[in-house]
Amino acid sequence: MLSRVADSLYWINRFVERAENISRFLEVSEAMALDNPSGSAEPWLPLVDASGDRKHFDQRYPLHSPQDVMEFLLLDRNNPNSIVNCIENARENARQIRDVISTEMWEHINDLYWSIQEGEALWQEPEHEQLRSIRRGCQLFYGITDVTLSRDQAWLFSRLGRLIERADKTSRILDVKYFLLLPVPSAVGGVLDELQWIALLRTAGAYQMYRQSVRQAITPTSVARFLLLDPIFPRSVRFCLQQINETLERIHHSPIPESPDDLECMRGQLVAKWNYVRIESLINRGLHEAIDQLQTDLNQLHGLIHMSYFMTTEPTSKDLSTITTDPSCSLS
Repeated sequence: MLSRVADSLYWINRFVERAENISRFLEVSEAMALDNPSGSAEPWLPLVDASGDRKHFDQRYPLHSPQDVMEFLLLDRNNPNSIVNCIENARENARQIRDVISTEMWEHINDLYWSIQEGEALWQEPEHEQLRSIRRGCQLFYGITDVTLSRDQAWLFSRLGRLIERADKTSRILDVKYFLLLPVPSAVGGVLDELQWIALLRTAGAYQMYRQSVRQAITPTSVARFLLLDPIFPRSVRFCLQQINETLERIHHSPIPESPDDLECMRGQLVAKWNYVRIESLINRGLHEAIDQLQTDLNQLHGLIHMSYFMTTEPTSKDLSTITTDPSCSLS
């Protein structure tokens, strides 16, 4: 497969996954704001932190109102990671490789793009319906991809982009909300305390599956364990890393040599590390530090994938530095 085509497939799915995650984050925060009628941005600012764009947000929106957060993450054309920009970027990548993806994939991403343009009927709906429509549009794109695209390298690179973005966003939202939600002793077990942890699970699309898997009271430790280490929940970090490893194995489609390259070492080490660690160990050593290291590892993994499959010439030192610091790739 041409490196240009693989790159576009990878980024189409990263951008759609990013838009879907941000729309869910905003949707849940809007519901949480009903329990916080003061009008403060407390339920909202963690979403800006999770996107990695806090400095940019502070410069553009010094008042930090809830509406500012909504505008920045949903509509702001100057924010490269806003929902409208993510969908536009996904559509542009899809347009360039229309002969590779299915007609249904192109028609859907094109329809989704035009539905969010200024003045369209979507923006006349209530905000929660706007977000729900965008989220469902992104999820429908996943389904169309999975039922219309042959299980060849095109599908594998699509899946790879989606999984890396998903692991990134799950870990980020847990990191920024975990410490904000850690309650003071007097609030432990209270109604608001439980509502906040439920909101965190819903932000990650994990509430129902958490309830089925963890048949006990909601605790910070059990939430962190589920989102990071559950082996079968499709949005947990562990599950995503396992699927990333398997996808890269299929793309490589050859036995690992005696001296594996950097990408093979990186993917294998990541899976081993997160398959055989206990949540208590992560918390004792510092959960924030563990997630911060995971973000660094994911950025490095992306850089190695870029060098292995998307670059058409030998990388220079300038190329290598750009790979790990490009804000469209790394949201740190």
